[in-house]
Amino acid sequence: MSLTACTHKNVFLQDWDTPYGIPPYDKIKVSDYIPAIKEGIKQQQAEIAAITSNTEAPTFENTIVPLELSGRLLEKVTGVLFNVTETDRSDALDKVVEEALPLMSAHGDDIAFNKALYERVAAVYKGDQSGLTVEQKTVLKNHFEDFEREGIGLPEDKQARLREINSALATKCQKIGNNILAESNAFKEKFGFSVSDYSDRMTTTADRDLRKQYLEAYTMRGHNGNEFDNRELAVEVLKLRLEKARILGYETSAAYELSDKMAHDPATADAFMDGIIKASTAKAKEEVAEMQKVMDAEIAEGKLPKGSKIEPWDWWYYAEKVRVAKYALDDDAIRPYFHMDSVRNGIFTEARMLYGVNVEPLDDVPVYSPGNVKTWKLTYDDGSLIGIFTTDYLPRSSKRGGAWMNNVRSQYIDAEGNDVRPIIVNVGNLAEYMNVDQVQTVFHEFGHALHGLLTRCTYPSVSGTGVKRDFVETFSQINEHWAFEPELLALYAKNGKNEVIPQELVEKINAALKFNMGFMTTELCAAAMLDMKLHEVTDFEGFDIDAFEASLAKEIGLNPEIGYRYRTTYFNHIFSSGYNAGYYGYLWAEVLDRDLFSRFEASPRGVFDKELATEFKQTFLEKGGSEDPMELFRKFMGREPDNAAFLRGRGLIE
Repeated sequence: MSLTACTHKNVFLQDWDTPYGIPPYDKIKVSDYIPAIKEGIKQQQAEIAAITSNTEAPTFENTIVPLELSGRLLEKVTGVLFNVTETDRSDALDKVVEEALPLMSAHGDDIAFNKALYERVAAVYKGDQSGLTVEQKTVLKNHFEDFEREGIGLPEDKQARLREINSALATKCQKIGNNILAESNAFKEKFGFSVSDYSDRMTTTADRDLRKQYLEAYTMRGHNGNEFDNRELAVEVLKLRLEKARILGYETSAAYELSDKMAHDPATADAFMDGIIKASTAKAKEEVAEMQKVMDAEIAEGKLPKGSKIEPWDWWYYAEKVRVAKYALDDDAIRPYFHMDSVRNGIFTEARMLYGVNVEPLDDVPVYSPGNVKTWKLTYDDGSLIGIFTTDYLPRSSKRGGAWMNNVRSQYIDAEGNDVRPIIVNVGNLAEYMNVDQVQTVFHEFGHALHGLLTRCTYPSVSGTGVKRDFVETFSQINEHWAFEPELLALYAKNGKNEVIPQELVEKINAALKFNMGFMTTELCAAAMLDMKLHEVTDFEGFDIDAFEASLAKEIGLNPEIGYRYRTTYFNHIFSSGYNAGYYGYLWAEVLDRDLFSRFEASPRGVFDKELATEFKQTFLEKGGSEDPMELFRKFMGREPDNAAFLRGRGLIE
């Protein structure tokens, strides 16, 4: 064992001879990460120094290009580390991340506050841009504005404080995420099912008292006065974000975060959400009335005490009763046709029909969790490689909750002119036999994956999903629209006997897609408003999370039968996933995605119009973040966005 330890070479510091550059997960040791990160930082520092010491006049080619291509080793390490820590965490990996985050935060600040580098970037930005491509202009603008946003013009004492804040934020947000995972695992240990199955259990559990226990435990995660309590940590993060925004010249953290988003300012986002919450809470009242009729019938039968009313722990259960009565649609009848393998075949078939993508399994390549993870090669008909795609769908205690897409390697053109193709991971906490919501989740995350896979950019910072945060969900959400199209269902929705889903069930599924949208929209919008309002607070003296959540619920007219989709203490999106003051982006993007899909719906060749899909791919998916999103939208639609498709799609208007 001693000999093995002495002869082990750090995997990250070697060229990988694996197929397509897939990380050799089976050879990586936990002890490899920190030395490789330190070496990656050292290499990028040298690369930056080479740029700033260049005596030639700054140009795009001698300043921006090497800046874009710098840090490849660091990206190589972190692309693996942060994917594995979210999916197969361990105490040892936690310690690695705890050590890595301050190192990386300090390194990021060293670049952000490098005045010599900024001066070269600024000289290019303020110089003649007439010879640059649209992508180059975007990349240049982003770099210049990033320097400005991160405080390059501040005095040294304020930059020093920003360094402290950035390091503290990285560490505290990681702690919040770990606490949420611990609380979610405790939930599973107590009740015997994971938080990812919460809505299913709330739908099927007849015992009302037990449903109440489920809801209370689910909504109290990070809020139990134990070692995993997130209340104090969350307020500390919010205070630090506000302080950072103030140092950078913004009144609130929300104002800082939105300054480079499509919405641009909190007032615009707030007005957008105000219009939605009014429509959705009104619709939810109608849904409560329908459920109360079912409950009243049970009261009359003596199943419930007189005077019983719909409570938050009743919603899923009675909504399902209404759904079954309205559409005769039962999840138990649906699931056999949506086995995990069938649904995965569905996304691959869709990619073939729309974008001409071929998919081939790679069975003998390294994976980070053998038995749970599968890998696929995607190509076009001419044999050209699109990228490598990995799926990791089933829950386990080492994996954080939810579903997401990760870049293990982003697409870009390297220094030798090679098109480096991406390695993309889709992760979920899904059932082997899925319900409608879980099928939509698979298509949603594959929409992100397609954005990362089909991209054809030159520079890594704008390839794939490197777009504005309130634009990125457009392409995951539009992909959901094809999931239940009869033409596609006939090709992938098959049971164990290879029987295609009956047309009767297809019709019921599509008829029910708008069902319960008052509830779904309200809880999502309420969470988005909670996120935004938390980041609009200007004074955290004596701040109380519970009182704030209750006050906001009253202010926005949140139905008493509905809670926030995420309460502050387990709102992982806004602490660990970069959606702070950005969760509204799901709704913002839905306006765009439903409007964009209306072009497919209007096509005389149907929604699988390959010619139109090619235009969509070339306009959006291949462009990544290399062009202004609204310009791309106008190019494709020939007009400004119209939110009518969004409201109709959610059943909020006729």
